[in-house]
Amino acid sequence: MKIKIFTILILATSSVVFAQTTKPKAYSWNNLPQIIKPVFRKDTINIVTYKALGDGISLNTEFINKAISDCSAKGGGVVLIPSGMWLTGPIYLKSKVNLHLERGATLVFTADKSQYKIVEGDYEGKSAARNESPINGKDLENIAITGKGIIDANGDAWRAVNQAQLTPEQWKDKLASGGVLGDNQKSWYPSLQFKNAQKEGKSMLIVPGKSLDSFSDMKDFLRPNLLVLKNCKKVLIEGVIFQNSAAWCLHPILCEDLTISGVTVKNPHYAQNGDGMDIESCLRFMVENCILDVGDDAICIKSGKDEEGRKRGVPTAEGIIRGNTIYSGHGGVVVGSEMSGGARDIFIENCTFIGTDKGLRFKSTRGRGGVVERIYARNIFMKDIIDEAIFFDLFYFVKFATDGKRDVSSQLNEGTPIFRNMVFENIVCTNAKKAFFIRGLSEMNIQDITLKNSKFTADLGVEFTDASNIKIDNVSFNTKSAAPIFALTNSKSIEINKVNYTRNVPVLISLDGEQNTKISIKNTDLKLAAKVLDLKNGAVKNAVTF
Repeated sequence: MKIKIFTILILATSSVVFAQTTKPKAYSWNNLPQIIKPVFRKDTINIVTYKALGDGISLNTEFINKAISDCSAKGGGVVLIPSGMWLTGPIYLKSKVNLHLERGATLVFTADKSQYKIVEGDYEGKSAARNESPINGKDLENIAITGKGIIDANGDAWRAVNQAQLTPEQWKDKLASGGVLGDNQKSWYPSLQFKNAQKEGKSMLIVPGKSLDSFSDMKDFLRPNLLVLKNCKKVLIEGVIFQNSAAWCLHPILCEDLTISGVTVKNPHYAQNGDGMDIESCLRFMVENCILDVGDDAICIKSGKDEEGRKRGVPTAEGIIRGNTIYSGHGGVVVGSEMSGGARDIFIENCTFIGTDKGLRFKSTRGRGGVVERIYARNIFMKDIIDEAIFFDLFYFVKFATDGKRDVSSQLNEGTPIFRNMVFENIVCTNAKKAFFIRGLSEMNIQDITLKNSKFTADLGVEFTDASNIKIDNVSFNTKSAAPIFALTNSKSIEINKVNYTRNVPVLISLDGEQNTKISIKNTDLKLAAKVLDLKNGAVKNAVTF
């Protein structure tokens, strides 16, 4: 009866998730989503005509915003920021305006926090008090930020940092800049207000009866995202360098027809929440030919968190991510963990990850809900991945018992996340800790995942827990440790075909748990392993066919 009830629940959830379109289109590599770009008049307004000064000292907030407003009111066009060092407070974009930064132009946002009002914003998919973002846009159409200039959010003025994250010289400079030290003398905070807010665990979430004024005693703690565009249509972000964000860097939310092309996103490796791009509940988007080197997830797909995200019910859908190069980051391309509205029909290709913590990263946890499906990746090239090349985990931020055992719950409900129907091909990874990791839920396995025509050089091969209907076809695993190539725990319908692996590996496949079943290995040389099959904790030999 529970299964029947949940089936109805999933169908109902799906109807909410896909509410943006009456019927999802059948996309494929031969039929990719089409993203519409904005078009602008050629009329150009130079901010210098509004008395703006590019001396790095004069505050130009009023002049830049006036130029943008006037341009929009006159039918749109280009607002030009010429070469120079332009100091400013928060900027508000307007419809039909292309904010263009000439090569040599640096737009620097002031470190004076009094220039930023506390406003109602979004934090990890929930309504929250935030300081105004340096660049803002809401309910707009036909907008752009283009050019070859630099946008610097002055994030170091907002962020805390630990001594261990800096070199001795950087730590010395940080102490000389002001701020306060933590009680252990090994953490630096921008202000005493920030330190107290973090120490006391103050919440920035907006709840009924709590006004924005009530957050004034923790203002310094409410770090702004650099760019927030909410409910905008036909958006172009092209060519510009975005750097040093206080929190997330680029955050489009509830946007349609979004193009991010040829931008560079750079944050310090120690930047807390220093994500590169967080594309949240957006329909039809393109991220192409970008370079990211950031302090958290690089290109991240989100759609709201928990009940609030499910209530919104808007997936991030119909996207193309291609031709991007990613250096430092917690993940190259990431889905989650705030994905309660779902994600679907996303195509990732021709990307290079060098030195990221993880490569393709999928994460969620019980309580999130949401359906993530029809994600396709091909021609992904990875080097020096610190942890896993391909990573699925539905126990994000879950603390395990000291014996390593997980909290096993069989309850299915609207908070159960679903990850399914994905294909990864021509994934090449040289040097990772682990090639392929899946940790699903006992009540809802990660399912219907195909990995084919790929090659991995890693310390460890494959580790699956609570995974089902997984196909590995024509894949090579060059592993360095003595661990099994395949370590499966309570997984079923695992099809392994034409696998090459390291000669003289001690064990080819290890089964842990009596729920392992329907595992097949075909067209694979079993003689390369000293031992083909290892059984633990009730696993049985006939669970595997050769």
